[in-house]
Amino acid sequence: MKQSTLQYLAVCLLVSIQPSVTAADRYDVVVYGGTSGGVTAAVQCSRMGKTVVLIEPTQFLGGLTTGGLGATDIGNKRAIGGLSREFYQRIYKYYLAPERWTRETRESYFKDRAKNEESMWTFEPSVATQVFNDMIAESQVPVVFGQRLDLKKGVIKEGTRITKIVMESGRTFEASVFIDATYEGDLMAKAGVSYHVGRESNQTYGETINGLQMRGTVHHQFVKQVDPYIKLGDAASGLLPGVTPMPEGNDGDGDHRIQAYNFRLCTTDRVENRRPWPKPADYDELRYELLLRNFEAGDKRVPWHPLWMPNRKSDTNNNFAFSTDAIGMNHEYPDGDYSVREKIWKEHEQYTKGLMWTLANHPRVPEGVRLEFNRIALTKDEFTDNDNWPRQLYVREARRMVSEYVMSEKNCKRVEVVSDSVGMGAYNMDSHNTQRYVTREGFARNEGDIQIGTRPYPISYRSIRPKADQCTNLLVPVCLAASHISYGSIRMEPVFMVMGQSAATAAVHSIYERTTVQGIDAVKLQNQLLKDGQMLDF
Repeated sequence: MKQSTLQYLAVCLLVSIQPSVTAADRYDVVVYGGTSGGVTAAVQCSRMGKTVVLIEPTQFLGGLTTGGLGATDIGNKRAIGGLSREFYQRIYKYYLAPERWTRETRESYFKDRAKNEESMWTFEPSVATQVFNDMIAESQVPVVFGQRLDLKKGVIKEGTRITKIVMESGRTFEASVFIDATYEGDLMAKAGVSYHVGRESNQTYGETINGLQMRGTVHHQFVKQVDPYIKLGDAASGLLPGVTPMPEGNDGDGDHRIQAYNFRLCTTDRVENRRPWPKPADYDELRYELLLRNFEAGDKRVPWHPLWMPNRKSDTNNNFAFSTDAIGMNHEYPDGDYSVREKIWKEHEQYTKGLMWTLANHPRVPEGVRLEFNRIALTKDEFTDNDNWPRQLYVREARRMVSEYVMSEKNCKRVEVVSDSVGMGAYNMDSHNTQRYVTREGFARNEGDIQIGTRPYPISYRSIRPKADQCTNLLVPVCLAASHISYGSIRMEPVFMVMGQSAATAAVHSIYERTTVQGIDAVKLQNQLLKDGQMLDF
């Protein structure tokens, strides 16, 4: 990393640990949440000449982009422009240098892969961190680490305007416009903005693949009949951990459930850079009994999906019936306080560590599967500040704003096309499973996984701003207004970067025009976005 970057980040860290002050920090724009979308929002504000501060509750920037998801999900990459595209161009330039390839050559990596001579969409987590840090340092954006919004008194409003936000430490921040770029939407929620958690019914927005999906769940599904009772064939013994009774209702009914979270593990097959899977101190074999029975029933597939990144590292995702998705363990996360979320986060970590150890070591796991999980394991030189474990839980879905325009399945299929585009989505409508239940016949089944194709489509500006009667100086580029199933397409890291930049541009325009975020000139906004390289539609 460049020395100037290190020096600048050291200053940022010093800022973050200063004692509480009585007078508020004052900026033109406050960005709360250092996710990938938060980084691009802060950089864009600075490039447009406005003062901005980026507040990140943890000690690292980039969210999931630096937290393990190094194999970018997007679909049609032509949909990505602006600062988001610049990020991937910087990744490409980084890997042009031969010395950056320490465990394989650039030529060998691209031997069986498409090579783009402008952008690169796979990368090591540490490289993504360096690129984001450079972008922040070059833009001279002050970063405040380790400060969380006070969930009881964290948002002060006058009418429909936020005047200041208050951290748990007592430190306060004032601004003309605020941007909530968190995965959870705490600032949005505490500002009194409407939001939804869970799956809407199909009737809510005139959709066909929202809500309960009992019949439609065919992906990542059990392909063998597996008994889910603690004692085989004995319903009175109770259900195994993670299995619930058969849900009531019909397909398309709304419910409180959200798609599963997991960790995108950074793994490697290079012996010199590989460490064995640790066995958790509180390992509970019963938690994985269903997995073991699934193997014994005849499903001997390797239950994960390594996606290869440079230097023989992989971004590892969920796959098949029982894998890294901690199905059903996250339903209380979106509206939970910090202690509830910390507990859920820890449960996900323990579940995943126990799962990996089981797959690598348990004698009831097929030998071929055990060999695979010993051939590929944790990477020693990634997440060195967190015992080589990802610093970010994959919060695939939490709160979603309800604004005057909610993106839906109709947008993803281009049945309905908005004219106030501030960016594009292009990925499948993708929901991971939401629950694992026992059928009437007494077998385990997953529910909720949907993968339906889309056509690249524009995303409405109205979906990233609240209703005018609720808040007039807040923008929400991550927990934006979208139905459960359309959010499954929108919720990709490159799109969050696009939305972050567009939100920042709108914030600056509202300051220049001396109006609300709802009152800005839409044509001027789009012209500026196009000038800055954003893709608004094909």
